[in-house]
Amino acid sequence: MSSSDIFIGETIGTAILILLGGGVCAAVTLKASKARNAGWLAITFGWGFAVLTAVYTSAPLSGAHLNPAVTLALALKKDGIDWSDVPVYWGGQLLGAMIGAALVWIAYYGQFLAHLTDKEIVGEPKTKAVEAQEKGAGPVLGIFSTGPEVRVAWQNVATEVIGTIVLVLAVLTQGLNGDGKGLGTLGGLLTALVVVSIGLSLGGPTGYAINPARDLGPRIVHALLPLPNKGGSDWSYAWVPVVGPLIGGAIAAGIYNVAFA
Repeated sequence: MSSSDIFIGETIGTAILILLGGGVCAAVTLKASKARNAGWLAITFGWGFAVLTAVYTSAPLSGAHLNPAVTLALALKKDGIDWSDVPVYWGGQLLGAMIGAALVWIAYYGQFLAHLTDKEIVGEPKTKAVEAQEKGAGPVLGIFSTGPEVRVAWQNVATEVIGTIVLVLAVLTQGLNGDGKGLGTLGGLLTALVVVSIGLSLGGPTGYAINPARDLGPRIVHALLPLPNKGGSDWSYAWVPVVGPLIGGAIAAGIYNVAFA
């Protein structure tokens, strides 16, 4: 794979991942959406199908890492990818995540405006609704990025580490293509099901970022978009869904090298 193939594939794939994953969060969250309050099952399966679609779209070009933690693990894996390719993967993933988040905003533009100008959502200046009182986070930040239900830094990091270890071990043991440097056809389906499982079982505490680009790229877009009454982007938490998954990816690669390679 050339550097241009890797960058283009990861940009397209991660954009699709965030468009469909962020899209289901918008569908469930925004007041004028037909899927409003569809619940956690809709979100977890929406993200799983997002992974499936993104993998099958981008695998022929880049191997469909779509996640800096997966890329790091494949660089640490014996006979894995070249370290010189890591920045190319990461750059495409971050750009794609930002594009995907911007496309969610376009697709739900009217719903964002209706939601963020509704007094039941944002309230009056002195009587803001519960949804607008999250510490450091605005009422639609959850569409773009993750946040903890209980803010305990070490636990939040540990949750992301554990979830990412499960994801990356599944990728390394079940999901790789023939040359072992990206996801294969069957591996895409297995990985999508694992993402659903992680969401159902481990997603409750932090919203299961398990992917630094998935969280950081859309959080940047949230900070930049001209959304009325959007509130903060919760930058004090932003390091957790970046550091936790990277640690988890590195640990999973170590486990794989010792136990399976």
